[in-house]
Amino acid sequence: MNSELKPFSEISAVRRFSAYKAFEEDYAKHHIFLSSFQRAALSVGSAIISLADPSRGDLIACLAETTSGNALVHCLNEMQKSSEGQRILKEKPRINTSTVDLSLLKDLPEGTLGKTYSNFLEVNNVTPDSRTPTRFIDDVEQAYVMQRYREIHDISHAVLLMPTTMLGEVTVKWVEALQTKLPMCIGGAIFGAARLRARQRKLYLDYYLRWAVNTGNNAKFLLGVYFEERWEQSLQDFHKEMNIVPLIPMS
Repeated sequence: MNSELKPFSEISAVRRFSAYKAFEEDYAKHHIFLSSFQRAALSVGSAIISLADPSRGDLIACLAETTSGNALVHCLNEMQKSSEGQRILKEKPRINTSTVDLSLLKDLPEGTLGKTYSNFLEVNNVTPDSRTPTRFIDDVEQAYVMQRYREIHDISHAVLLMPTTMLGEVTVKWVEALQTKLPMCIGGAIFGAARLRARQRKLYLDYYLRWAVNTGNNAKFLLGVYFEERWEQSLQDFHKEMNIVPLIPMS
């Protein structure tokens, strides 16, 4: 990473400190305790409606939280295996427009991780502010891991060079499912693939599924990556470090 861009990193450090306080406050504000019966009922209800209407992001988020206990423990353990992951858990950075200066990312050179993410947001007309806060996870550390998963999802799309089409979404879901073990990701990968059109299904079976499985199994744990410290890193170097071989060649 380029040491000449130190001022950018210093600005990021200030924003990360503010983000730590923001998560603690958000968690206390939004957390809802559920009984075992309520948790089971929400799991079943949200699963049924989500399958019928995949556009219901609120219910997909609910399903993720009510079914993710063991998977979040797995994610925590994986993050704690590296110093980078440990710092993420300690500092609890957030990814939204109050913690990440998108104008700075936009001005970074082409081919950097930050510029790639900025381009992704612009091309797909999406914002990092759209992620639902965690509500139904009682453990604050696990709640943060779920929040972090949601907030790096678009970054995962960007660095894996996958668009927001159904084919791209299913491919990213397979990578996430294999790495995080989250039931919601596993379900999204399986049932999402069933919705692919004929041409997408052929590409999926011939190329994308095999690539996603290889990447999910062999790449470094993406939830343990401190992306906010890597905006200036070239995507090519990032891929090499993370053991990711892009399916779609970089332009």
